[in-house]
Amino acid sequence: MRQLKTKILANKQIAKGFYRMRLGSPYFAKRTKPGQFFEVRCSRANKPLLRRPLSAHRILDKGVELLYEAVGPGTEHLSRKTAGEYLDVVGPLGNGFNISSDKRPAILVAGGVGVASLLALAEKISSKRIGSYVIIGARKAQGVLCEKELKKMGCFVMVSTEDGSRGHKGYATDILRHLLEVVKCQTSGIYACGPHPMLKAAAHIAYLSGTQCQVSLDERMACGIGVCLGCPVKVKTKGVYKMVCKDGPVFNAEEIAW
Repeated sequence: MRQLKTKILANKQIAKGFYRMRLGSPYFAKRTKPGQFFEVRCSRANKPLLRRPLSAHRILDKGVELLYEAVGPGTEHLSRKTAGEYLDVVGPLGNGFNISSDKRPAILVAGGVGVASLLALAEKISSKRIGSYVIIGARKAQGVLCEKELKKMGCFVMVSTEDGSRGHKGYATDILRHLLEVVKCQTSGIYACGPHPMLKAAAHIAYLSGTQCQVSLDERMACGIGVCLGCPVKVKTKGVYKMVCKDGPVFNAEEIAW
């Protein structure tokens, strides 16, 4: 982990409210693992005061990409940054995904902007010549991200939207349940990132099918190193809480007290 001034190589809007930023940093490129994140200072001013935690979206030869949604003052400010500017970034932080050596296909489940951390994972799995089923869930068609990129990697991509404007009408976990319970898909494991209710449902489906499942939790991570104690998650060990930023953000789903 280091705090670095990193050059913005690109910052482009890819859908309404969603942006992809590329940062030049050989250090980050060499040391980042899928599932880890960065704490990004969005402005040189004191407002917003806190950094924003952003997942490693892609890990490149000489840098990394971040995918984020402009939903508040910090990310709105970030969305106005242009190529050539510099950002104060701390990372890589946290613990990433553990990729199984099992050669059976993996199942990746993304809810909304949760796909941000799963693209790097899909690339890593693909580099090992292991196939992947990827389920992308969103509220509506405009929120379906990274479908083309995932298909180019050779992933079998399935889409669900809550309003039925794209793919299956319903939730990403509906498709996951169908794959495991109806199709009887043989998989090396499930990797999920998205809203808490989706992760809870995915964990339950995985448990019922006897499938290993890793989840990337999304919490407010102010410091990113476990000092501020602002992102606790209750685990099944009685009376024990862990910090999402330090002990996660990726956990074994069976470890969490949902």
